[in-house]
Amino acid sequence: MKRFLLLMLVCTVAVSTLFAAGTTETPAAGSQTKTEIHFWTWRPEDVDFYARQIAIFEAANPDIKVVQTAHKNTEYNTILAAALAGGSGPDVFQGRAYGGLATFADSHYLEPLEQWLPELKNYSPTALLGATSPTDGKIYGSPAVSQTVFMYYNKAIYKELGLSIPKNWAQLIANFEAMKKAGYIPLANGAKDGWTLETMLGGMGPAFYGATDFFTAVVEGKRNFQDPAFIKMIEKMKSLTAYMPNMFMGVSYEDMRANFFNEVAGHLVGGSYEAAYFNTQNPDLYYDVFAIPGEDASKPAPVSVYADMNFAMNAASQKKNASVKFLKFLSSKDFGNSMIRDLKMISSVPGVDASSDPFIARVLELQKNATPFIFLVGFRYQQPTGSSLWQAAAQGVMAGTLTPAQAAKQVQDGIASYYKPFQK
Repeated sequence: MKRFLLLMLVCTVAVSTLFAAGTTETPAAGSQTKTEIHFWTWRPEDVDFYARQIAIFEAANPDIKVVQTAHKNTEYNTILAAALAGGSGPDVFQGRAYGGLATFADSHYLEPLEQWLPELKNYSPTALLGATSPTDGKIYGSPAVSQTVFMYYNKAIYKELGLSIPKNWAQLIANFEAMKKAGYIPLANGAKDGWTLETMLGGMGPAFYGATDFFTAVVEGKRNFQDPAFIKMIEKMKSLTAYMPNMFMGVSYEDMRANFFNEVAGHLVGGSYEAAYFNTQNPDLYYDVFAIPGEDASKPAPVSVYADMNFAMNAASQKKNASVKFLKFLSSKDFGNSMIRDLKMISSVPGVDASSDPFIARVLELQKNATPFIFLVGFRYQQPTGSSLWQAAAQGVMAGTLTPAQAAKQVQDGIASYYKPFQK
């Protein structure tokens, strides 16, 4: 009897062990193993938006889990480059455009997307320009949004002081003076973060240096950045320091935005990407936008426009099939319409209803006088980039350590070190 009981115990343990092993190796009926992919962005302010969109995607794709990570925009490129260089990083991520994309594509960190996303053939050539590497002509990103740079203004303050949208530079300065006299900061912009001075250039520069005519001539090498018109533009920018916050050299990007949405400042030169953030921070903020005019009221004021963002895939991703499904979702009309509705950004997805939002309709109206964002579109493909040169030079001008002519020469010499049209 003891031998029988011992044999039965051994058999029971063996069967239990086999059953346990079987449940480990083979999921129970109805269960599902999920593929986890990682998605990175450079916009912490949009985390909630992407969380909602990811939930929609996961509901339609229950076998995929998307993990979102948002990095500070000024640190994003460095963190992303380090991760990709190390063979890790996200599966899908927000990628830069133009030269910012080409740098990663030329390093073989990005997956060419034509074979994965045949719908890219439906995008506009302008949108695809920012997603294409000039080295091999391949498309490495799904175009996401375009941005426009202009002047935000507080409509309540304008009404209080009896101001109207300026038709020329003199009227803009008069509005600044009126605000200063009334105790407001006329212009919220600061100079601590160099890239915000490139934004300022994009907003007020084209009306003085000659917009698209100048851009085309510079790209072709027929004119350069020591042109009198460009130096005059820098002088005009320097003159704005009289209307910026006290100690403006220490005023950061976040300070600038806070001054505007808290209604301490009446104007802010910024991109169309700010609108949703302002709405979130102060739902009662009564604001609108206008193109910054030049000296001649009879000439339409231009606005700088650029492809801002592409959704890209890591060439080293081990989960490309799941990543492509998510990329297709990010490239869909439903997602594009959500960006318009929730983020107030102009989606690059073909067929979206861009005019459905009043703010977007206003931006599209201003885009009738669009010009390329000069350094970002034309001079970010080699080092030192036009953007990095301008940002450093502009900070020198605003701080008073460089004259406008010296800043222009610094930019010109830096680009001429590699740009052949400038070497003729």
